[in-house]
Amino acid sequence: MIGRFAPSPTGPLHVGNLRTALIAWVMARTSGGHMLVRIEDLDRANSSLANEQRQLAALAALGIDHPPVEVRQSERFDRYREVIEHLRSRDLVYECYCSRREIREAVNAPHEREVQYPGTCRELSNRQRAERVESGRPPALRLRTESPVLIVDDVVAGVHESPVDDFVLQRNDGVPAYNLAVVVDDEAQGVTQVVRGDDLLFSTGRQMHLQTLLGYRTPQYAHVPLVVGGDGERLAKRHGAITLDDLAARGIEASRVLQVLADSLGVDPSTVDRAADVVSGFRLSALPRTPWMIPEQWRDGAASGN
Repeated sequence: MIGRFAPSPTGPLHVGNLRTALIAWVMARTSGGHMLVRIEDLDRANSSLANEQRQLAALAALGIDHPPVEVRQSERFDRYREVIEHLRSRDLVYECYCSRREIREAVNAPHEREVQYPGTCRELSNRQRAERVESGRPPALRLRTESPVLIVDDVVAGVHESPVDDFVLQRNDGVPAYNLAVVVDDEAQGVTQVVRGDDLLFSTGRQMHLQTLLGYRTPQYAHVPLVVGGDGERLAKRHGAITLDDLAARGIEASRVLQVLADSLGVDPSTVDRAADVVSGFRLSALPRTPWMIPEQWRDGAASGN
């Protein structure tokens, strides 16, 4: 079993990120395998080597070991574009000139984070396409699909239907899209198990469809419930994103953080002195299927939206 943890180096890892990393590491280890770390720095404007180093240091502080990082997505744009051209040669790629706002308005979902693309640019006439080119708006590239609905048999989240739309392969700024990059990289690295937050469950059908088109293997998926703050909202950089450094400044050592995270996975914290102890005590059946709330003592004085 080869798992992976794939952070974006746009800031330090918060305890929600670290909990997901710990689950990914433990699940790979309990299956007799190991976990890779991949740096998903498609957002080059906000990514930095300093953030990457801080993230790797946080993993090490908890005892989450891994082979040296070999893949940084910012170094693989040529490979992603090769795959896009392969799909284009099969008439599976088309230009899309829609903005996110226009898409949300077209499906009457102005406040939704993710919506199904309605196919606005799929069958443009030559005149319509020329008008959009003349407007100067650069196009994104979308995958032409037949809107299948795939079944995701997730080892944590259970069985879900996952509709597949004509999703983006390359953004209108020329940057390859997340759904394409992770599929290409998981195959290249031999990843057989993907553990990540259940906020990404919606994208799994898209990735499975692309894997099928490219003749790739589909890994085992495990989407775990998110970590939330005291208000029940998911952690984010601007909302309750407590880091190891924040906790260390308040006298809470990494070893204690590991015990609390182990407890959140259903492992007896009194048996945990190091990360390997979490592996020996972990049972997938005991992993909670509901969001985990940050302990109140960790939230005191933490960022709450500023």
